[in-house]
Amino acid sequence: MVDQTPHASLMLPFDGGLGSTRRRVLLTSLLAALPLGWSAGRAEAINSSETQVSLADQIKWTAWTSAPPHSAEMATLFGGLDKPGEYVVLMRWYPGYMSAPHTYATDRLCLVLSGTWWVNSGADFDPNATVPVPAGGFVRRVPHTPHYDGVRKGAKEPVVIGIFGMAPVELKLVDPTKPAWRYA
Repeated sequence: MVDQTPHASLMLPFDGGLGSTRRRVLLTSLLAALPLGWSAGRAEAINSSETQVSLADQIKWTAWTSAPPHSAEMATLFGGLDKPGEYVVLMRWYPGYMSAPHTYATDRLCLVLSGTWWVNSGADFDPNATVPVPAGGFVRRVPHTPHYDGVRKGAKEPVVIGIFGMAPVELKLVDPTKPAWRYA
């Protein structure tokens, strides 16, 4: 008789003893996946001309230009926002700070790494109209479309965002007579 229980093929029979075929296959697979003593510690050094590694404590964060103190920081990992070509940066926004509506000349591809980022589109700044994008969420900023974002007041932690794109970015404020950063 065939077991019709959902996911029956994922269940282990506990009455078959060590000699059961399923148990032998699982144990053999598990043992094959374990590292052997003779291979431990034999990894070769990384060729830095082929692979560059930056650990978290080696990443240099700097205050965003013209931002209020302890509002936002950036770490450039590759390229630059003003140099032609690809770039990768990390942004860290602190609770209560948001950008004024602005545009970019190129796509910006954003991945929320930790915290919650609050975003919206449009030329009218309204922090209460922003929507949350939690860690793991993705945001694409379409070129030449106004938007604003940041972290709402009362958040328990800053947000960290990985941003990828092509430079030069050419950030332009929708209304340059108003502050670029807002405590909201």
